[in-house]
Amino acid sequence: MELKNKIALVCGSTQGIGYATAELMATRGATIVLLARNESKLQEIKNILPAPDNQQHQFLVADFSDSNELKQVVDQYINSGKTIDILVNNTGGPKGGPIIDADILEFTAAFQQHLIGNHILVQAVFPGMKKKGWGRIINVISTSVKQPLDGLGVSNTVRGAVANWSKTMANELGQYNITVNNVLPGATNTVRLQSIAEAKSSKTNENVDEILEAMAKQSPMKRIAEPSEIAEAIAFLASDRASYINGINVPVDGGRTKSL
Repeated sequence: MELKNKIALVCGSTQGIGYATAELMATRGATIVLLARNESKLQEIKNILPAPDNQQHQFLVADFSDSNELKQVVDQYINSGKTIDILVNNTGGPKGGPIIDADILEFTAAFQQHLIGNHILVQAVFPGMKKKGWGRIINVISTSVKQPLDGLGVSNTVRGAVANWSKTMANELGQYNITVNNVLPGATNTVRLQSIAEAKSSKTNENVDEILEAMAKQSPMKRIAEPSEIAEAIAFLASDRASYINGINVPVDGGRTKSL
């Protein structure tokens, strides 16, 4: 599953699943282009990424909530003569809450941040992948695309749209030896999960630790995943070993999702 001589653009890569993915891919020889909105944190992560093959890692600063900025930053990078072999679409999810209470702007903001952001990046990297006759696009979504999660109405809606966009893209790009797949994390030890637990605690007066423990018990394995475990699935799909895997959803949730 070596990724030597591959260039991977990893979004949301200053923490959580994004950082774990960037670190693992770098360890396997990929040159990483980090993408997030916090420049100082990006610089810090760039400096500590492994470089066993003397890779020269880079970073781009952009906010997924600003589509114009994202497009400008990525287009400028590509237009400078650079190409991307592996794209990992990953960004934080919208806030929780019942769907009936969601404001219209919550849907439009989430749609822009997730689907539109992903689309901008794919359109930017596609010409280079097509020319090389090789590419990997991996979208980090959620198990909610198979089974909607309680209290995450906006997220459930938008994640489903991203999954269908991804499947359509896989059908179109497979002819160019570009695969498009989705990784669906279950409850994972990230800042996002902590914030969901804290939000629930503020409404129910339950203890945050008790909420996290209850989440863990929803999985047959009775624990929450570590970001590195999600990263392993992403890195596999990015490798040559996954050359004939295209257009699928891969839950990494310890078996929590009830559907096949």
